Amino acid sequence: MAAVEDIAESQDIFYVCKKTLETVKEQLKKGEDIKEATVNELTFPENLADEEIMVPVDMRGVGEDFDDVEQMVEKLGPKGTAEAFVKAAEYFDANKDNEKEEDRPKPMTASEWRQVLEEDDCLEDGEEEFLEGEEEELDDLDEGVEEEEGAEAEEPAAKKAKTA
Repeated sequence: MAAVEDIAESQDIFYVCKKTLETVKEQLKKGEDIKEATVNELTFPENLADEEIMVPVDMRGVGEDFDDVEQMVEKLGPKGTAEAFVKAAEYFDANKDNEKEEDRPKPMTASEWRQVLEEDDCLEDGEEEFLEGEEEELDDLDEGVEEEEGAEAEEPAAKKAKTA
């Protein structure tokens, strides 16, 4: 079981629009130029119809790490980014980890992918809020200790206002 978990940990799965991926493959075969709008259609589900199919690609096939699609376009240009996603799709399809078919990421609709992305954003926001809440609790605890220690002492100097 640990081997399956290791495989899942090592994957770098991203979802792209299946129809646009097919279009990009054809354009690249013909040597046509790829526009940034096409890359956006490929990678950003916000403007796609809910029922549009998104397919998984493994970004390890790109050969280098990028923080996001914008960074890829900046470094590789629209055509290079499109080529990178085609390589990522080929890498996923090659199944170099020899995963069982039932364990592999499955295609989903654009609506489902947007939901996954929203949940990821909510988790990240929630973590930040959680950490801020912990800081406030620690400040409250510190103040309580100061009050106990310095019950007879003079008022402590005014604290600086917090800046976020």
